[in-house]
Amino acid sequence: MDPHYNQKPRRRAEFIMPPNTLKAKVGSGGLSDDILRKAQTLLENNTADFQPLAEMYLASLMEGIELAKSGGEEQDDEYVISTMMYPAMQLKANGGMFQYPLISAIADKLIHFLEVINEPDIEAVEIVLAFHTTTRAVVMGRIKGDGGTHGKELLYALNQACSRYFEKSK
Repeated sequence: MDPHYNQKPRRRAEFIMPPNTLKAKVGSGGLSDDILRKAQTLLENNTADFQPLAEMYLASLMEGIELAKSGGEEQDDEYVISTMMYPAMQLKANGGMFQYPLISAIADKLIHFLEVINEPDIEAVEIVLAFHTTTRAVVMGRIKGDGGTHGKELLYALNQACSRYFEKSK
């Protein structure tokens, strides 16, 4: 299925590559296999708790949802959408690092949805709220990995909600 629900993207999530100051200090030439193995082991055995970080991004996403709900005619739709897109991008980026690929997958679907909506109308905001609720449930349930069958069902249900939104708007 088309990740953008057969819609033309109206905006793109912007990925900003910060300057790599460490590389500037060390130089180029790559890293030894030993260092790469140690780094991979460190990532795989990461015991840092993702929940506080995820809750911070979920709170930020909820602020964007509330802003969209409270907005009026003079509201800048692009700004409102970006207030929801930024925390989704952070959840996507951090989910995998903390062994929550289901969070990354959910956030990726949300980003694709936000990239194509015309405006943050009430139906779109309800879908974003469903993404928020689902993500929160995964974080609070500490569901690491892909979530198995339930994870696939959650992604499918969110995808179907997005598809229905665009079918209705035809």
